[in-house]
Amino acid sequence: QVQLVESGGGLVQAGGSLRLSCAASRGTFSNLSMAWFRQAPGKAREFVTSIDWSGVTTYYADSVKGRFTVSRDRAKNTVYLQMNNLQPEDTAVYYCNIYPPTRGYWGQGTQVTVSS
Repeated sequence: QVQLVESGGGLVQAGGSLRLSCAASRGTFSNLSMAWFRQAPGKAREFVTSIDWSGVTTYYADSVKGRFTVSRDRAKNTVYLQMNNLQPEDTAVYYCNIYPPTRGYWGQGTQVTVSS
């Protein structure tokens, strides 16, 4: 079974940028659709973006359209989330998963905190 590890989170001021990475510590997801999700304190986990196996087709939540970009490097078995113009409401723990998401693939996530 694939094990996913997220990284790249941190503390950034509003308007700043971060690039998250999702890598497989075991197995491969190069032929699977992948997605990013986030969970803010006191809120349910929500969909952020998805990318198909080829990297051609992507979808975004309305709240991040035009600011976030998902990409993947199949050779490196890694999915990226470039986040620009971050806002305080983007503060959350960010997770990657296959898509549709599967319980056994949730990692520990990476914390993103945006200060105003």
